[in-house]
Amino acid sequence: MSAVRVLSVWRSRHLNCRCFVGNTRINDYKAPRGFLRLFRDFSTDEGTVTSGRKRGLRAADVAERLRREKHEKTETANKVPVSPVQRNVAELKRFTQKLQFVHPNVFAKALSNSILYQDQNIIAINKPYGVPVYSTGGIGNSIAESLPVLAKIIDGIKGGSELHVCYNLEKDTTGILFLSRTEETAEQIHNLIRSHEAEKRYMVITVGVPVPSEGVIDIPIIEKEVMGDQHHFKMGLSPLYRPAEEGDGLVRVRAHRQAQSAVTRYKVLDSSSRCSLVELQPITGVKHQLRVHMALALACPILGDHKYADWNKLAPQKLPEGVLRRLGLEQSKTRHLPLHLHVRQITLPGVRGHSDLTVSCPLPKFFTAALKKLQIELPEKP
Repeated sequence: MSAVRVLSVWRSRHLNCRCFVGNTRINDYKAPRGFLRLFRDFSTDEGTVTSGRKRGLRAADVAERLRREKHEKTETANKVPVSPVQRNVAELKRFTQKLQFVHPNVFAKALSNSILYQDQNIIAINKPYGVPVYSTGGIGNSIAESLPVLAKIIDGIKGGSELHVCYNLEKDTTGILFLSRTEETAEQIHNLIRSHEAEKRYMVITVGVPVPSEGVIDIPIIEKEVMGDQHHFKMGLSPLYRPAEEGDGLVRVRAHRQAQSAVTRYKVLDSSSRCSLVELQPITGVKHQLRVHMALALACPILGDHKYADWNKLAPQKLPEGVLRRLGLEQSKTRHLPLHLHVRQITLPGVRGHSDLTVSCPLPKFFTAALKKLQIELPEKP
């Protein structure tokens, strides 16, 4: 009920005198002071009377209220968490989400600061976590869309500057990504990667310690349908051998026609707290090859791999209690763990007059932070 309505009702019931509110002049000096004070407070709260004049809600008031609400939300979001778990989760979010939704120009500038190698034909950048190479739904930035701005940042305002993506990396994979200035060079590097002539070395943190500590995984991979409450598809193993029904030994089975050959060389560099730092060298290039081989062939899933840590369902990775304590997390917060899969080093054979080119890339901060918490040593040389 408006202030005018309240005053009119009060007058009609309690006073037999005139009271004009149109010009906000009250001529009844016999009205109790408490009521007049109530009238003033009510009018101020409703935004209908200010300094003796009647007015409605202004756009400036709405804008001010929205600014205040936004400021309060920002303060709440930036409030220092009180528990170690909250601090660790906030730290993971800061590491893994800071470039996903920034302005495209800011993102391109960040990519220019991450250049690992550059010459007249080739540029190598350190791909950040959570950003796809090509545009996908729900993600604000992608490498490919930022290339025109990145080219101008690198070369200045120069007509005809172009950059091309040489190959794709998964959204949650970090590390070396080659760009080229010409489509010809991009195609050449792409063919080297696809034909496995380029040597790629990854670093991962695994939950569990692979046994033996060094070896080669040679098990084909095929896409499979997972039935149940959460119907979905995953890449899975399609072994060429099975245990013999009688006695020891293995029996070779016929390969599935849709299975793809997949070979991965691995080596444990260090282990502690039931986790390991493992170097992986893919000999082939099948979708999700490294994740599938580690989780399903060696039963040591990559830390933060919420897809392949459990074959039967899609859920945040379940970690042993000791690992949770080391990481300072609760099981309910493991969904914030990023995939610890990093392209550490790539060697390209001669490209456009180059001799062999080797580029190395430092680990992301969330990766080194996990190593420190797990007390795993990082080798001095990649």
